[in-house]
Amino acid sequence: MAKYRAELPQTKSVPFLTDAGLETTLIFHDGLDLPYFAAFTLLRDEAGHETLRRYFRQHAEIALDKKAGFVLESATWRASPDWAEKLGYSPEELEEANRQAIEMLVDLRNELESETSPMVVSGCLGPRGDGYDPGQVMTAEVAQAYHAHQMRVFAKSGADMATAITMTNTPEAIGLVRAAQAEGLPVAVSFTTETDGRLPTGESLGEAIEAVDAATGQGPVYYMVNCAHPSHFAGTLEDAPWTGRIRGLRCNASKRSHAELDQAEDLDAGDPLELGEDYAGLCRRFPQITVLGGCCGTDHRHIEAIGRACLGAT
Repeated sequence: MAKYRAELPQTKSVPFLTDAGLETTLIFHDGLDLPYFAAFTLLRDEAGHETLRRYFRQHAEIALDKKAGFVLESATWRASPDWAEKLGYSPEELEEANRQAIEMLVDLRNELESETSPMVVSGCLGPRGDGYDPGQVMTAEVAQAYHAHQMRVFAKSGADMATAITMTNTPEAIGLVRAAQAEGLPVAVSFTTETDGRLPTGESLGEAIEAVDAATGQGPVYYMVNCAHPSHFAGTLEDAPWTGRIRGLRCNASKRSHAELDQAEDLDAGDPLELGEDYAGLCRRFPQITVLGGCCGTDHRHIEAIGRACLGAT
């Protein structure tokens, strides 16, 4: 069941960790084959279930050790209709995968949550297209229709919220926020930025946040930045109301551009300690940033380093 939907604790200046780069961890460290980076395919059998449970438990235990909250983010970034069709899933199988992903996290929360480490269950959804390239941008209306079913399953299955990861453009973000609003589901929006701190469409981060807020009545509970190294966007953050809406970071370990990462055959894990210090610097500048996790190339070592560096700074 949803436990924190009415009042998300990470919006109360309580420090929260979340997980790392799920897909890159499973592919490069665990040696798994994830077609289209679709981790939800592991839900087809018990071995896959156990792989995901082990991954989430490992990260949650870091938060428990540091007496921080933890956002359990479901393995459903690719679990939407277009990707499911490529993977041979029927609509019924897709719904079941989304449901199982949320129920797994509810069970883990029941097992692991402590008084000093509240755990929020979030339904993760990704863009209709690629997380680096906006491709053909939908209208907000088409985006709302596209994301509506996944939001509905999250809401019915006990998620406290939804988090839209690697959003590349504002119309899609507006549409998915409206889909969440229709289900009464709190939603966070995390934008992908390039090495210049702008979205892949060329919009500035501030322009994107202001546009989504204006179109949805400040619908997102907060915003995040992801899939970029802190050095790519830190210089674009300014003392402005839109910056105050950013509450979370899920950064890449690598300083490479998205084009370079697409062509790379190796995993650039960067320097976990350096990444932790970069996060701490941003937390000191912007104390409202309380949700701290990783994206491409990060693993539990980075989350450990981020937690060690930041929990005193938040």
